[in-house]
Amino acid sequence: MSYLFTSESVSEGHPDKVCDRVSDTVLDLFLQHDKQARVACETLATTNRVVLAGEVRAPEEMMDDIMSQIEPAVRAAIADIGYEQDKFHHAHFEFQNYLHEQSADIAVGVDEAGDKEEGAGDQGLMFGYACRETDELMPAPIHYSHAILKRLAEMRKADADSLLRPDAKSQLTLIYNEDGSIAGVDKIVLSTQHAVGASQADIRALVTPVIADILPDGWMVGADDLYINPTGIFEIGGPDGDAGLTGRKIIVDTYGGAAPHGGGAFSGKDPTKVDRSAAYAARYLAKNVVASGIADKCTIQLAYAIGVAEPVSVYVNTHGTSSVADNDIQDKLRGLVDLTPKGIRTHLGLNAPIYAPTAAYGHFGRTAGEAGAGTFPWEATDIASQLA
Repeated sequence: MSYLFTSESVSEGHPDKVCDRVSDTVLDLFLQHDKQARVACETLATTNRVVLAGEVRAPEEMMDDIMSQIEPAVRAAIADIGYEQDKFHHAHFEFQNYLHEQSADIAVGVDEAGDKEEGAGDQGLMFGYACRETDELMPAPIHYSHAILKRLAEMRKADADSLLRPDAKSQLTLIYNEDGSIAGVDKIVLSTQHAVGASQADIRALVTPVIADILPDGWMVGADDLYINPTGIFEIGGPDGDAGLTGRKIIVDTYGGAAPHGGGAFSGKDPTKVDRSAAYAARYLAKNVVASGIADKCTIQLAYAIGVAEPVSVYVNTHGTSSVADNDIQDKLRGLVDLTPKGIRTHLGLNAPIYAPTAAYGHFGRTAGEAGAGTFPWEATDIASQLA
């Protein structure tokens, strides 16, 4: 029996994504100064206001310099997104910074000391996933939802007179055959903020050819199954239309609901936080399993205890698509990659300021040819040959 499956994406101008971008901008700023910096930065954005809160740690002699650079960096990030609205303008919003020193109780649990190996920054579970639905080994619904919004953002930024504005959402419903292969697209939804006075027909005429160009041949739907700005008007958007918070788009950030999620958000967290680094490691492992040819689909779960270096569990599920036992794959992976927090950071080079580009259009499945995405080392398939 065939079935439908839907995933959504949101643009870089969505209020929550604005906050993710700000939080990762702050993280990158700290890592530029100190690769061992600790950052847990949360952002709130609303009408003409951006507020930071959270915990940070860097050498004392660097702190004043770093803190003085935060506001200009945040304003530059929001300018790059494209916000110049009367009620949310990169140059005019009120900025408040409540970042403070990291808790000593957390630090003592995760820092290396003497013979004690650095432990995980928190307990929790993280998932990675890969499948053969796209060349990037990502689920197709989330992959194409991201691609549509990214293309529209590029168009908007390239045209000073564009009708498009930064805030947008896309949604794809695919038809799957009983064997899991894709039969086509059932419905497409796109809601995009637009210039004052632009009609629904104007926006439909602008975006329809873009969507058709993004999708594989034969996937484009007819007008009745293409919902463009269904409410008819979307002039007020971004943090003025709806408050944003860091970390509220965890399914958009990962696999669009096609795989489990451990619940932890990524943006604003330095790579000692396994919410982020172990999720990247799990994707890296799952992608290499599929890229090796030994499975068509792979889910991996890692779990940690705060202050403990080794994962408390590693789980591999190839969903019946491999002739190799899942336990054997698990043993091989653990022999290839050190899954302690420090081991993950070292193997994937995560102590670098590479995070702001992850804040929109997904953390996974980004191609090496995409601007900025060449810095996403968890997308490498360098251990696939050893698995094969």
